[in-house]
Amino acid sequence: MSYYVVIDLEMCRVPKGMKKAYHYKHEIIQIGAALMNDEYEVIDKYCTYVKPEFGCLDSFIKKLTGITDSDLKNAPMIKEALNEFLMWLPDDDVTAISWSDSDKYQLLHELGEKRIKMSGTLKSMLDTWIDCQPEFSMKMKANKLYSLEEALIATDICTEGRAHNGLDDAYNTALLFAKMKRENELVLNEYYENAHNGKEEGLSFNLGDLLAAAGF
Repeated sequence: MSYYVVIDLEMCRVPKGMKKAYHYKHEIIQIGAALMNDEYEVIDKYCTYVKPEFGCLDSFIKKLTGITDSDLKNAPMIKEALNEFLMWLPDDDVTAISWSDSDKYQLLHELGEKRIKMSGTLKSMLDTWIDCQPEFSMKMKANKLYSLEEALIATDICTEGRAHNGLDDAYNTALLFAKMKRENELVLNEYYENAHNGKEEGLSFNLGDLLAAAGF
């Protein structure tokens, strides 16, 4: 049997003073995941916080993600966190999915910077990783890349939790991915579809247009 695992990473910022020790701007502080079977049903969820080695949890990231210093205090480092995540996955073939490819490249950068040996399972997932953001644009017959928030509203998906929480974003992305696979033509939110079709071709849709049309 084959599976899909939708992954969402939350990250903190790395101070410029750490540039010699760590060459990238962000470091992982949360791994959220939703496991789906080959019928696109969510059958399990996974979440762990990750203690950063170089980055810091500033007020912006705290407000954005809801993650606190106490959440990270006793959290595992990235190597241990990834090992626990991989042990949670089933032994069968698993295809990784995310919204945009930034999470995939964050993993690659961080593994390289910290000289963490990549397991066969993780390498296979990285090699076959699916970025469903451009796939959604194709389904919408649009040239733009949609934010996850706009895509969820556009497709009238009843979301869970809050944006920028790794577990909630992974679960909501899984619901969106399932809808994309099940529907040849996406069934859209009525307000979104009306506002979108009322605009001239080539103009991007503003999320505020939908909220205004919906009476929010």
